[in-house]
Amino acid sequence: MGTLSERILGAPAGAYVDRAVDRAFVHDGTGVLTLESYRQMGAKGLFDPSKIHVIFDHIVPANNSTTATLHHELREFAKGSFLNFSDVGGGICHQCMSEGAVLPGEVVVGADSHSCTLGAFGAFATGVGATDMAAIWLTGETWFRVPETIGVRLSGRLNGAVEAKDVALSIVGRLGMDGATYKALEFIGDGVTTLSMDDRLTICNLAVETGAKTGMFYADRITLSYLAGYGLTAEEQTSERPVYEQEIEIELDDIPPVVAIPPRVDSIRAVHDLTGLALDQVFVGTCTNGRYSDLSRFARIVRGKKVAVRTIIVPASRSVLAEAIRTGVLADLVAAGCTIGTPGCGPCLGAHMGVLGEGEVCLSTTNRNFRNRMGVGGEIYIGSVATAAASALEGEITEPEAPDAG
Repeated sequence: MGTLSERILGAPAGAYVDRAVDRAFVHDGTGVLTLESYRQMGAKGLFDPSKIHVIFDHIVPANNSTTATLHHELREFAKGSFLNFSDVGGGICHQCMSEGAVLPGEVVVGADSHSCTLGAFGAFATGVGATDMAAIWLTGETWFRVPETIGVRLSGRLNGAVEAKDVALSIVGRLGMDGATYKALEFIGDGVTTLSMDDRLTICNLAVETGAKTGMFYADRITLSYLAGYGLTAEEQTSERPVYEQEIEIELDDIPPVVAIPPRVDSIRAVHDLTGLALDQVFVGTCTNGRYSDLSRFARIVRGKKVAVRTIIVPASRSVLAEAIRTGVLADLVAAGCTIGTPGCGPCLGAHMGVLGEGEVCLSTTNRNFRNRMGVGGEIYIGSVATAAASALEGEITEPEAPDAG
């Protein structure tokens, strides 16, 4: 009887294993480095192009000629290698991979730290460096130390304006930024059945902010229904009474809307305690909260009103943008005074499309608020979509109301 990580990797915690990789992906930033390492290895071919993805998302469209030249080189390689390639505007790598590219039980590696997002499908998903990825391109394999696992037992259900983002931030606050270093977080308990796939993707996304190797949900009927929407079939995963290194309890009913205050993701405060803090910018998007459900929720709150501060919204993928156009959500956002960016990472990494100036304050749905992350001298408060919407309307941090209020 093992944890989900032990079962997928085929060995007990602490063991070192060589494993075949089912899916491997890079983005425009790490892809350039991977390609350089790959060529230095003298490689001539790819182990299986159908399992390799190159996804342009970090600095798209290019912000200067240097970036454009690097994009061109990687783009030409990708197009000539018959691998899976997503160009400018396709979306964020983690979101694109969640749209029908990952199945339960797979080993998924991405050259980005938030690759653990895909553990929401019951896959062992984790980030690797560019050199490791180059070796994977060549051999189709890599090595792991099987992680010990912390069981995160969720009970109850979300109430009022509380969202999965508030849960994820609360877990980071509980464990700390290094409290789960090289562990797997396994999300279990009756509360799991109340969470959508989008909720699970958000929670797994922030697992790495505790230092975790991955975050994982067992594939259940909700997972299978989601995959069926992409024409995929899979089997449910059931717990085999694993032995956890540690287990923590999270009561969903007790979580309030929260924010992470700069410059640490684990510095968590209730939104209520920060009400009135003036903002210069609100940003909604990223691999954490740029999905259609996020944009739709934001639109419901601001519909018929006007934002009081510059508000940038970046869909996580082209399919998200298309759905927002089809349903009228995009029109509602534009009418409320929001600016819509090209699907991708946007200003999250501080490269373009919303960089902060010295002394500016942003309420963001990103996953990191490190010093200078979105611009030198800027400050980032991380919150949920509902908190971002309520705050955008007031121009200051504002506690969101329950959906049926007002």
